[in-house]
Amino acid sequence: MKQDQAEVIGLQALGWLIGNDDLRGVFLGASGASVDDLKTRAGDSDFLASILDFILMDDAHIIGFCDANSLAYDLPMQALHSLPGQGVPNWT
Repeated sequence: MKQDQAEVIGLQALGWLIGNDDLRGVFLGASGASVDDLKTRAGDSDFLASILDFILMDDAHIIGFCDANSLAYDLPMQALHSLPGQGVPNWT
């Protein structure tokens, strides 16, 4: 996946999270981010990665996000790994 595609998925994840009252509060509490960060850091790939990482913590979140955006269930993980600095290290 190319970085620009990953960023689009990250932005979709941000939009989904903002629209989910229950999870938005959990994310803000767990990440230490503020409501203003949701607005001002939308272009920050590290912030988008933190949102994708949060969604990937629970299968129900993945399913909810992907179903709401008509995405395959493996795309959030692919997007996370395609953002700068987020790749999976190859130890072999």
